[in-house]
Amino acid sequence: MPAPAIEDVDILVSGGGIAGLIAAAAFGAEGFSTLCIDPAPPVTDESDEGADLRTTAILAPSVVLLQRIGLWDRLAPHATPLQVMRIVDAGGAEPRARLTRDFDAAEIGDQPFGWNLPNWLLRREIVARLESLQSVRFHAGIGTVSVLTRDEGAIVTLSDGRRLRARLLIGADGRDSPVRQALGIGARRLRYGQKALAFAVTHEFPHNNVSTEVHRSGGPFTLVPLPDREGRPCSAVVWMENGRETARLRALPPEGFEAELNARSAGVLGHLRQATRLTEWPIISQIADRFTAPRTALIAEAAHVVPPIGAQGLNMSLADLALLVELNRSDPGNAAALARYERARRPEALARLLGIDVLNRASQAGLRPLRDLRAAALGGLYGIAPVRRLMMRAGLGLH
Repeated sequence: MPAPAIEDVDILVSGGGIAGLIAAAAFGAEGFSTLCIDPAPPVTDESDEGADLRTTAILAPSVVLLQRIGLWDRLAPHATPLQVMRIVDAGGAEPRARLTRDFDAAEIGDQPFGWNLPNWLLRREIVARLESLQSVRFHAGIGTVSVLTRDEGAIVTLSDGRRLRARLLIGADGRDSPVRQALGIGARRLRYGQKALAFAVTHEFPHNNVSTEVHRSGGPFTLVPLPDREGRPCSAVVWMENGRETARLRALPPEGFEAELNARSAGVLGHLRQATRLTEWPIISQIADRFTAPRTALIAEAAHVVPPIGAQGLNMSLADLALLVELNRSDPGNAAALARYERARRPEALARLLGIDVLNRASQAGLRPLRDLRAAALGGLYGIAPVRRLMMRAGLGLH
């Protein structure tokens, strides 16, 4: 039986998560013939089974990319600005705030740090944008089976039997990336024994566009502003704890969970009430040994995974993509462009991964002396204005 004919495409994006969908929109906006594939269709409604109830803070540098590729106008009406990043230490004998420090975006510019959006809504709006781009196709229910790299292109066999030759193959297919595995690229993984509970809450006091990270033990408890819900102030919660504790919390009856939720929040927004179902995610750090192969680039979680601290995850992914688009405007997948991408992005991602690893381990501290040391370090660093501003700019990826 003859082998199926090979279809040529400029860009093949393996992975239809948020980063993969944005990658397809970015290269489609440049006029390249682009195909994005994913084994599962995107869930684009909050109430649907499998909806991703996490939220993503789109930091200011990422907004520049989204504006350029025609996505930001669709997202902006749904976005909640993040003007202040508040760090609260509640590591004393009782779970209440004993140290509060505000990092205000007004210190370093005239724009908020970023804007927060629900992940399911991001998928909905990006898919709608892809449908308006004539050069882009998005095929759900199809995955990557094998990859063979050649100078003239990456030859990819899909799960439906088709074979494609892409000038540039983009692996955006998650922490267990089939593209990365097909190319034999290893990855180093750090496990923390943590999981994150993600859900929305309504609360007594308005958030005033302040994102609040409460530290006690087990990991940070983060409240990120969302639009009001049924007339009440609303925020997204990311609650990181060790796996045994998240299992215990999930098994509690509603009134028991609400009591634990309010104790852990240290009362920073008054009384909290759960507004959406709980979802749970494992917490790891991971980095690929290489970000490139001939005619292939890894981005997002195929390249790097970090804990949800400081809104780094997707924003690191969009920094990958912004550079990849810039370097591949004339000849997608050329060796010189991929070499530059590797030299620029992997060291930057590794540095951020190591920094976030330190912050996460500090946030897990359970012993009181270590928690006291953490609070003292926060207070000391915050009190030095140049250091405070440097930390804010570094968090945004500015140099």
